[in-house]
Order: sequence, then structure tokens, then C-alpha cells
Amino acid sequence: MLLRRLALIMVVAVDMCCQGMMFPLFNELINDPASGFYSAEVSGGARQFSYGVLLAVFYLFWFFGAAYISRLSDFIGRKKGITICLGGAFIGYVLTIVGILTKDYWVLLLSRAIAGFTAGNQPIAQAAFVDISRSDDERSRNLGLFMVGVSVGLVGGPLLAGLFGSPEVLGPYASLWLPFAFAAGLVLLTWLLVEVAFREPRPASSKIAVSLVDVVTNLLRLRHRPTVVKISLVFFFVQMGQNFLFIYVANYLTQRFDFSTFHNSIVLVVLGVAMCTGGLVVAPLIARLGKIRLVAGGAALVAVTELAFLLNPVADLSYVLVFPPIALLSIMYPTMLALYSESVGPDEQGWVMGITVAMFTSGCAIISFSGGLLMGISYYLPIVAGILSALIGMGFMLAFGRQNDVRALETSGLNERDGG
Repeated sequence: MLLRRLALIMVVAVDMCCQGMMFPLFNELINDPASGFYSAEVSGGARQFSYGVLLAVFYLFWFFGAAYISRLSDFIGRKKGITICLGGAFIGYVLTIVGILTKDYWVLLLSRAIAGFTAGNQPIAQAAFVDISRSDDERSRNLGLFMVGVSVGLVGGPLLAGLFGSPEVLGPYASLWLPFAFAAGLVLLTWLLVEVAFREPRPASSKIAVSLVDVVTNLLRLRHRPTVVKISLVFFFVQMGQNFLFIYVANYLTQRFDFSTFHNSIVLVVLGVAMCTGGLVVAPLIARLGKIRLVAGGAALVAVTELAFLLNPVADLSYVLVFPPIALLSIMYPTMLALYSESVGPDEQGWVMGITVAMFTSGCAIISFSGGLLMGISYYLPIVAGILSALIGMGFMLAFGRQNDVRALETSGLNERDGG
């Protein structure tokens, strides 16, 4: 049982490593003429657009793949679902290395599409942790281990980028492809651990009833769930408020303060640590403030703290000022998940959590694409867009929080009445 839990923690950590690595490494690869990936004649705006498309493809394919493969694992088994995702991650890393070495943007784009479509290990691992739990207490402990894996990945990815991709650490031995090679090795190690330690708690189904069309069909069900639509509008803009910063912080700091891959990796480590802090204070804050006030007030503070980050003239102070907005996300994110969960009955929990993945991945795809365009105009604009998004999310929360269906979620776990 211990090895099985360790295997699942590794699965989640490897999955999260990918995001933590690609921001600083792709930022230097695409946007720094010194990397040699693009010729010096390519304009900065074109580079920023290429960078945005590269990230947008990852999140767009994640949008479809996470929902499909996690649902598929209900039929073929968690272990096979995890193996598919690990295989996709390994192929994605290998193609990334090939794309970097051959300076082929289209190979990089293909690598992001494959890695994105198979980036569904998080919901599968979460379901696997629930499957192996024999009591409510054990389930809570196991889901706590899931968050350990998330935290390890969020911190470990930037560390790999900074360690193996920075001349400040490895000198002439550093390269932008080396972190991906090490990560590919970690994927193989994780696959071996899964093969040895993981056993299915129940047999896989012989009948598979899931298709990519289900992703769209599940979204269409929102028409009959107005309360979920309201919460989704809040969630969509609040997470965009912080993800504009998370996705484009490396680009911003490179252009404003000339940060290297090493410095940007340290910044992303700080962001990873910030993401780990919310779990310690969410419950007492909800008890004291309530969910609606916590989300609305948190969104307002995100706007204020991101504005402080934007106006900061001191490079070294950036390491400190990036912490508050993401720490606030780690508090608001589970709070909004609680609102989602309480808006539907027990037979729709899987569906509504799938809606959160759809909102997150579609939001990140929009951010990646539009952020690349905005960066081509001014490196300030993605952060400004994040501030505006947070304020819009706050406005929606304040407006909907006065309505009876949303206000009912504040004090109870009553199911949504207007949707049946």
C-alpha cells in the first residue's frame, strides 16, 4: 500500500513538472535571439506570438484529453489510464528534445499537443486515491498525499529547469534540452514504479462508453444548471486573473529586468511554494469570512498585489511580490471548488469537477494565445489583463452572491434547486 501511494504521488509530481519547466525554458528558447532557435531577423512580436501559440496548443489539447482519458479510466482501469498519460508525457519530452536540437517549431508544437492531450494524470490519480481508501479519514489522508504530489511537481519542475538549463549552475554543460531529458527519465522511473507497485482495486470494464463528443455534451448540460454557470463565470475570471501572471511572469521579468532562465526558475519555485500555502488556512478563513466574501475579497487582493508587482521598480523585490497573488489562488481555488461541489447533488460530482477542468484549461488556452499578442505590444499588458480579469471575477462574485441560489451555498450543501 505504501508503494502504491508513492507511485501515485510520483505520477502527479511528474505531471505537474511539465508546466513548471516549460515556461522558463520555452521563454528563453523562443524569445531570446541568443538561443539560436529563430534567426535574429524575426521580430519580437512574432516570437511572442509563437510562444503564445506553443502554450495555447498544450492547454487546448489538455482541455479535451484530460476529460476524455480520466473518463476512459473508469472503463479500462486507473493503471491503464495512468500508463497512457505517462506514455504521452514521455513521447512529448522526446519530441521536445528533437524540436530543440533541430530548431523545428512544428515538432515543438506536436510535442505540446501530445503532452497536453495526455496531461490527464491528475484526475486519474485523484480517483485512484479515492479507490484505495477504506474510510472517510483514509480518503482525506490520501487526498492530502495527492496535494503533496502537486506541490512536489510545482517546485520540482522549475528546479529542474534552473539546475540543468542554466549556465549559472552547470556552466558549459547546461542546455535547454537537458531538463526535458532528465524529466523523461523520471517518467520512465515513475512508469516502472506504477508497474511494480500499483494494483487495480477493481477489474476494468469490458464495455467502453466514452468519446470525445462527451466533452462538448457535458458542457452543454450547463444550460440546465444556472447556478453552476454563475459559479463558472466567477471561477473562469478569477483563475485567469492569476494565470496571466503565472504563465507570463518569466517573459515579463526577462524583458523588464533581463532575468535569465535561472532567475525565472527561482521565481517559479517561489510560485510553487505559494501554491502550497492555501491548504493551511482555507478552513479557518471560510469559517470566519464565508465562501462568498473570501472569493470576492481574495480577487480584489489579487488585483492589488498584481498591481504592486507591476509597479515595482526593483528586480530583486520581484521574488517577494510574486508570492501573494498565487498564495491567494491557493486559498480561493479550493473555496470555489467547494461552491461547485455544493451546487449539485452527489450523482453529479464527477460532472461538475469536469467543468472546473474545462474552465481552467480553456482559460489558460485563451491566456496563452492572447498573452502572446499582448506581449508583442507591451510586456506590461498580460499583467494588466490579469488585474482586469480578477476585478471582473470579483464583480461577478459580489453580484451573484446576493442571489438566493448562490447565497444558499454559503451556509449549506443544499443541491441546486433550479436545475432539477
